[in-house]
Amino acid sequence: MSSSCYSNAPCAACKFLRRKCLPNCVFAPYFPPEEPQKFANVHKIFGASNVSKLLNEVLPHQREDAVNSLAYEAEARLKDPVYGCVGAISVLQRQVIKLQKELDATNADLIRYASNDFQAGNNNNNNNLEYGRSSGNYGYGGGSSSFDQNSGLYYSSSSSHQWTSDGWR
Repeated sequence: MSSSCYSNAPCAACKFLRRKCLPNCVFAPYFPPEEPQKFANVHKIFGASNVSKLLNEVLPHQREDAVNSLAYEAEARLKDPVYGCVGAISVLQRQVIKLQKELDATNADLIRYASNDFQAGNNNNNNNLEYGRSSGNYGYGGGSSSFDQNSGLYYSSSSSHQWTSDGWR
């Protein structure tokens, strides 16, 4: 926490509001003079009076988190006035879904290619293998394999081998 009220420089809030920064200023610990844009954004979106009321209603140990949340949301609202941070969250969720689909497809390819290498190594060049995916399980060669997310290993019911990031074991 900053103690800008005790120095000569007023906190960013008091400077922005053009008032004297008193020793008991509720804004001073959270809006230091070297971060004027932080308060300007929060003020523009929420207003100084609302922020002051909120800070006085929140427990002292929660105020810094509350101010950080207000500052984050204010910046997001300035960038996207309609959706704010919810818009950013939606974009990130769509990216996660897309990347999860890519990861699933890549994992299926790894199993398929590793299965071909494994079976070719056993002189079993059967090119009529069935590949299928259903709810995270990948089948091949009459058996099936599954991915254990806790260990990061693939298990095959048709062999005693496991697929890891280093290859088949």
